[in-house]
Amino acid sequence: MQGVLTGFAVIAVVIGVGYVLGMRGHLGDQGREVLTRLAFHVASPALLFTTLAGADLSVVFSGRLAVTALSTLAVAGVFVAVGAARRWGVGRTAIGALCSGYVNSGNLGIPIAVYVLGDASLVAPVLLFQLVLVTPVAVTVLDLSGGGAKGSLGRRLLTPLRNPVAVGSLAGVAVAAAGLRVPAPVMDPLTLIGNMSVPAVLLAFGISLCGSTMPMRGPDRRPVLLAVALKAVGQPAVAWVLASQVFGLRGAELLDVVVTSALPAAQNLYTYAATYGVGERLARDAILVSTVVSVPVLVGVAAVLG
Repeated sequence: MQGVLTGFAVIAVVIGVGYVLGMRGHLGDQGREVLTRLAFHVASPALLFTTLAGADLSVVFSGRLAVTALSTLAVAGVFVAVGAARRWGVGRTAIGALCSGYVNSGNLGIPIAVYVLGDASLVAPVLLFQLVLVTPVAVTVLDLSGGGAKGSLGRRLLTPLRNPVAVGSLAGVAVAAAGLRVPAPVMDPLTLIGNMSVPAVLLAFGISLCGSTMPMRGPDRRPVLLAVALKAVGQPAVAWVLASQVFGLRGAELLDVVVTSALPAAQNLYTYAATYGVGERLARDAILVSTVVSVPVLVGVAAVLG
């Protein structure tokens, strides 16, 4: 328990440093964007590659992946059912469903996996499931609902395969599956670069908190409340039931899968909403509120199961 609280304390301190940097403007107007791009395009792919290249794939592709998929489908299905009943619209409902079950496996998932769970590879099943399966399906729904994205449908469906984080993860899985050993002159620089990932994303997240407006106002209040409730409480609860009662997970395995399910909504969901011009405020507010609410939920999960 002490180690878990220490891990969250480390994360909170680094986020706080990022907030101070943003408030004082020490990194300039583009500081958050530079840190985010550094982490997304370089550091996080390197971290996931070096971690997965030596990982035990029986752990990566185990019952945890099934729990992640089923819990995501369950909470997204609830939001879709309510959205259809309330006539919130296909595009808006799709965004809300994503906010209900698409976790922040990159910006917060990797740091929490490293500092709380002790292994970055534990977030890989969630990340791969979301990037390779959930994202293409969501993009297709948004496209067919009349969104304004540019480019061919085939190009948009292949977007996850051009995502550097997905490429780094898949490359690491391929190396591990082939039983290859990456030479030290290649692995050592990648390891050094990967070590930048966690501090970069936490500092960028701290900077992003500066100047945020009050959420949950206007017509999107009810969809936001539903999405946050499903994300912060519903998904980890479903994951716990599935993991413990159906798949028989116990101890560290149970903690890992419930913690990853309790992560807040991913920040890149706002990008999808903005790109398709639908549910932008819903996405922004759900991401912000679920991020705040996830802190006590994650601490509580770690205290009970840790």
